[in-house]
Amino acid sequence: MPVVEGYLNGFFVGASLIIAIGAQNAFVLGQSLKREHTLSVALICMSCDALLILAGIFGLAVLLEHSTLAMQLARWGGVAFLVAYALLALHRALFPRALSAAQPPARSHRAVILATLAVTLLNPHVYLDTVVLIGAVGAQQQSPGLFALGAVSASMLWFSSLALAGSSLSPWLARPGTWRLIDGVVAVMMLSVAWGLARP
Repeated sequence: MPVVEGYLNGFFVGASLIIAIGAQNAFVLGQSLKREHTLSVALICMSCDALLILAGIFGLAVLLEHSTLAMQLARWGGVAFLVAYALLALHRALFPRALSAAQPPARSHRAVILATLAVTLLNPHVYLDTVVLIGAVGAQQQSPGLFALGAVSASMLWFSSLALAGSSLSPWLARPGTWRLIDGVVAVMMLSVAWGLARP
């Protein structure tokens, strides 16, 4: 079913990029472990992701509608990106790390909000992942809106899980074996979406 496929493609691509170990995830986990303004932190991360994903998908969609060359470049660039990320995930699965978070001294609500915005918006990878990569793949889907919904849903699920269940997830996320499994699944999802994008 095209509707389900579009949503799931967005969910898988979004999840594959968002779940990868990084400064933002460590920051959110740290706030959750401290139980310090976790709702605000999660909402900021989800809102920023949603805005950037929508800007990437629908901004690029307008461009691609008017250029066959741009469409082909985006198509095969998206395939190359997905395969490259799958290979990186396989490498991480072979040499797994763990997600851990330092617990700095308590800060005011304003300080935490500013820190969350900095970790999210001053990280160049967030623009590469959400605007460029998710945007390029999503803009050429049959249903870009459903793809966007899937990608945003993945972000909401992940950050709400980290924020609300950080204490419970921490021992699980600290095990390299857990990330070996996650990255193996991520690699399969990426290759599956790449295959679908490459098919005529």
